Amino acid sequence: MALLAAPHPARGHVAEGYLPVAKLFAEQLARGEEVGAAFAVEKNGEREVDLYGGLADVERNQPWQADTRLVVFSVTKGFAAMALHLLADRGVFSWDEPVASYWPGFAQGGKSRVTVRCLVNHRAGLAALDQKLQLEDCLDDARWPIVVEALESQRPLWQPGEGQAYHAVTFGLYVKELFHRLSGVSIGEFLRRELFEPVESDALLGTPASEDERVATLYPPENSTRLKQLVKTLILTPNSNEARVGRAFLGRKSLVRAAFGNPAMGARGLMAYNEVPVRRAELPWASATASARGVARAYSVFASGGTYAGRRLLKERIIAPVHARQGWSQRDGVLHKALGWSQGFLKEEQGVFGPAPEAFGHSGLGGALGWCDPVAQLSLGYVMNKLDWRVRSPRAMALVNALYQCEPVRRS
Repeated sequence: MALLAAPHPARGHVAEGYLPVAKLFAEQLARGEEVGAAFAVEKNGEREVDLYGGLADVERNQPWQADTRLVVFSVTKGFAAMALHLLADRGVFSWDEPVASYWPGFAQGGKSRVTVRCLVNHRAGLAALDQKLQLEDCLDDARWPIVVEALESQRPLWQPGEGQAYHAVTFGLYVKELFHRLSGVSIGEFLRRELFEPVESDALLGTPASEDERVATLYPPENSTRLKQLVKTLILTPNSNEARVGRAFLGRKSLVRAAFGNPAMGARGLMAYNEVPVRRAELPWASATASARGVARAYSVFASGGTYAGRRLLKERIIAPVHARQGWSQRDGVLHKALGWSQGFLKEEQGVFGPAPEAFGHSGLGGALGWCDPVAQLSLGYVMNKLDWRVRSPRAMALVNALYQCEPVRRS
């Protein structure tokens, strides 16, 4: 496989036929759309796109390297779905069994009939919690029982199975406790041992001190910038996805605000995710760290029907149901756009992240993306530290669109 050097100011390489996506990645860097970023693609288990550039940390003038990692926010949910699929492959649980079969306390508050599938497909009516929590409650094992009590006592906000709203934080809270009850180990330890290390992915949920030097600094937009963009959007494009979310968020009893705001991050806001305690913790909704290479490698197993380097990690029939939509809403109750989930993986509108309806994965706040196309046997990872304020990052969508214009992908 002939490799071509990435065009300046990008670094890395691409296989022949992938120059369109390499040129776009370089242009996004050159235009200042990125501070630092990386984009990696594997096809049939072979890395064919490996692009990176910019700065991992502006203050220290630290260049982005091929193995630079950072917090990938809700891409973490896709990793959590992977862990659940590995347990399902081993017969540990059934997607259509009530959660309470494995976690009796979950049955409180009218949740006795909520199935695992209903919960992880964001249809359980548990998108927000009534009991107010702090992020610190989720970081300290001694305080975790407080969280469990809140989860168990919560009543669904709607009849489970009859509506959909993105469980932005509660997905990970419920999955963390459920996974431990199913397996007896933490979800981060299980992923490291059973998936990430066997396939040589550098992704981690619970990142140790040994990786600290490789972690990039996140740069979320300033609150003033967010406000200006929101006002502009409400005036110029009042029917856009961002305008709908913005209007909903402004309501005092907004489900959008409740879904993202509890547990509360405090005055630090998103900057809390730059801090060591957060990335040390196993928060299955947001705190995983990975390089673009690591994200793409983890998804290569799911793009290839459960195999890696000739070794089967899980049965193809376990993954196959994800190819079809299991839940769908033309306007999700939190993200206010058309989308759905299948066994914990995000299913997007056709064309958002490529043309294949069978594709799945999970995006992350600010633009990070882990995705796979099982028809083309394609997996990708996109990570960056300049966080976008929109629901779907135009940079991520443009890169995926350019990828599908590349001759090796079109041919497949």
